[in-house]
Amino acid sequence: MSTEISDNAGQGRYEIRLDGELAGFVVYEKREGSVVLVHTEVDPAFKGRGVGGSLARGVLDDLRAKGVSVVPLCPFVKGWIDKHPEYRDMVAA
Repeated sequence: MSTEISDNAGQGRYEIRLDGELAGFVVYEKREGSVVLVHTEVDPAFKGRGVGGSLARGVLDDLRAKGVSVVPLCPFVKGWIDKHPEYRDMVAA
């Protein structure tokens, strides 16, 4: 199964696709020097398959590569970061 995570800037969200099918997304808002992660949604057909975690990791890896800090308003992303301390340095002060 192929997994693709991409930034759909026109809709202000990162999307995850499994075999070309939209499986979930993270809505974001750009602020000066940071990105606010507002909401995560996974299609019910893909729940329980680790899609949310894969998406969170992909989003954070992309933003880290761009040198951007994050404000995790989304409870899912905040909880995911809490469980993965290697990403805590990305959280805006």
